Amino acid sequence: MASIAAYLFPPRFLPERDMPDLSGKIALVTGGNTGIGYHTVKQLLLKNAKVYLAARSPDKAAAAIKRLEEETKGKKAIFLKLDLADLSSVRKATEGFLALESRLDLLFNNGGVMISPPEMLTAQGHDLQFGTNCIGHFFFTELLLPVLLKTHAETGTRARIMHTSSIGHQFAPGRGFELVSLKGGPERDAWVKKAGTTMGPWRLYGESKLGNILVANYFARAHGDKIVSFSLHPGGIKTELGRHGGTLLQVAGNLFAYPAPMGAHTQLWGATIPEEDEVQGKYLVPWGKIGKVDPRASDRAQEDEVIAYVREQIQGF
Repeated sequence: MASIAAYLFPPRFLPERDMPDLSGKIALVTGGNTGIGYHTVKQLLLKNAKVYLAARSPDKAAAAIKRLEEETKGKKAIFLKLDLADLSSVRKATEGFLALESRLDLLFNNGGVMISPPEMLTAQGHDLQFGTNCIGHFFFTELLLPVLLKTHAETGTRARIMHTSSIGHQFAPGRGFELVSLKGGPERDAWVKKAGTTMGPWRLYGESKLGNILVANYFARAHGDKIVSFSLHPGGIKTELGRHGGTLLQVAGNLFAYPAPMGAHTQLWGATIPEEDEVQGKYLVPWGKIGKVDPRASDRAQEDEVIAYVREQIQGF
């Protein structure tokens, strides 16, 4: 149904038609081997950017790069091994990138997991969703910040950071975060049991996606004169992201979700429109427009609390 709607009512922004030439630009896309990330990489390659495809699995990345090369008539992405669920891997990936490049124009913090079973934790014992979607991306961005700022100093153009959030940030519990839920241990186990097997994973997902928005806001405020940072909801997209959601969610996705290529539209719009201040610190929604966030995403005190918590978790890595 959504595919028919997309055909009858195409988005106002089409990457193939509306994106400018990106020759000389360097882009990095996390989760670039599949889904929205894959199609983001594809469009960047078609517009002549140099693109690093960051992914956890070398085999899956190699297959994606080969397919992209075929679909773009010879343009080749560069693999960067990155496991966002392991902070040591995040540092190693950053070091690998910086050994090759002294510039980064576009950082797509796109990769992530959704409604994974609560017993799944990161290498450092954080909830898999919050650890991957929020902590891993924050740490990655912090480590890349010097090269992002250097890009502005050398080119006079602000580098842009696209933080993929979701409308699912509205599922965050209570005030937005219950810190006891974010790291493994007896207290978290009790929280998970109380939250329930149905809503518990969604609340954890909501915390991670609300975290993405707060992190985007933080970087826009702290470094807005030298970088552009914004968050976005890519839309209800048919990808592998809902594999933990059970049969009902997958059936609904097949019926109502939009084709995977459309998931790249909004972040590519924000990444390439000339009016960069239009998206600075904003929350973008399909298919390339400014949207409204849950009021909890504008709570500055909570933002400070979450940033402090995340910084505490990355200490020593």
